[in-house]
Amino acid sequence: MSPRQSTRSLSRREMLKRVSCGFGYVALAGLCNEGQAAAAPLSPLAPKQPHFAAKAKRIIFLCMHGGPTHVETFEHKPKLQADDGKQSHKNPNMQYLASRWEFKQRGQSGLWISELFPNVAQHADDLCLLNGCLTDNPNHPQALDQLHTGSFQFTRPSIGAWTLYGLGSENQSLPGFITISPKSGTARQYGSAFLPALYQGTPVGEHGKGISQAVVSNLANKVLAPDEQQAQLALIQKLNRDSLASQQSNPKLEGVIEAYELAFRMQNEFPQVMDTKSETADTLKLYGIDEPATAEFGKQCLLARRFAEAGVRYFEITHGDWDAHGSLQAIMGNNSKATDKPIAGLLADLKQRGLLQDTLVVWGGEFGRTPDDPTRNGRGHNHKGYSMWMCGGGVKGGIAHGCTDDYGYEAIDGRVHTHDLHATMLHLMGLDHQRLTYRYGGRDFRLTDVHGRVVQEVIA
Repeated sequence: MSPRQSTRSLSRREMLKRVSCGFGYVALAGLCNEGQAAAAPLSPLAPKQPHFAAKAKRIIFLCMHGGPTHVETFEHKPKLQADDGKQSHKNPNMQYLASRWEFKQRGQSGLWISELFPNVAQHADDLCLLNGCLTDNPNHPQALDQLHTGSFQFTRPSIGAWTLYGLGSENQSLPGFITISPKSGTARQYGSAFLPALYQGTPVGEHGKGISQAVVSNLANKVLAPDEQQAQLALIQKLNRDSLASQQSNPKLEGVIEAYELAFRMQNEFPQVMDTKSETADTLKLYGIDEPATAEFGKQCLLARRFAEAGVRYFEITHGDWDAHGSLQAIMGNNSKATDKPIAGLLADLKQRGLLQDTLVVWGGEFGRTPDDPTRNGRGHNHKGYSMWMCGGGVKGGIAHGCTDDYGYEAIDGRVHTHDLHATMLHLMGLDHQRLTYRYGGRDFRLTDVHGRVVQEVIA
């Protein structure tokens, strides 16, 4: 019996099971987020007005998993260099470990940037260095959770989900929140928690596999023509509405079933955005896609630009592992080489296309590293002081905000806690972190909980 004939004698439940095969993983595992709104008169993902005029329309977060060392990247420490090998004043069993890479002042602004990032350094006058960052937990899983959700103790919605909840999506044919090749076990870092499921992030690709191997399984229905698929979806929607009319609302079921509508719309646009064959040789070279060491991350950065153009609100790329307890020179050397040119290419491409002015690019990890080590071959975790940077999207360029002490142990000036970072990112998107709330369990929740200060000093 053909699929067209079989639907006549199937129960509603069985039919839903079978038609799901024609839309696959994207509809069910990640994209139920946008589908939940399909039957509503006005989609919850329709673009919404911000609380006030936004400086940025979208965010690209470059997540450096593992915690890159700030004293080797974006915070110059002459005192640490001078005292290399001496006993640490903080830890008697440790010795100061100076950076093995030279810092130079870059651009007209004179920002100190390590030789590990010669290409990113060319954008010094557009960078806003945050050298006084700090967070609450020195362990990777908890610190990564807090970086993404504001909490290291409880499951909370990610910042991408909050952004989508507050502003909606600019493109109803694409997910509004995408994460590229996330590591396993990190689902709650792009989840929606108690927010409706339609705001969760959509993972594309698997960590450890090349992005060119990322397949959107069964996105296209090989059995039914587009008009037949649309008729099938219309029938499913009618059955679903009839069922919901006779019972209490079931948002999760409704979201999964209505995700088919998004999957149908995605069949054309999503593959087009993922397909980079139309890019010129010069563009591929700009991102380092023509070189083995930078090709993989370069492709991901190129996708970030393409999805930004297509209207995706929040896009995350993860690179790691930067966890240099040992083999410091190899880990830092390899990771910086793999990411420097692609990131610089992304900034240059966004700028030449007029996108950087309303795209907020954020670079950083869950914490930094210690300035001392007993083996002199690595660095421990340091959540009390580290560096991140922002670019575009309404931030001042060519400035270094905040700093750690002379050696890099703790943030002492211009301190930017994770809650402050989140408050500032939302502010740049036109959202007041104190007003962006969701009622759950008897109280109003927000990304920054009861904390957070907008870092006005970095806003242009």
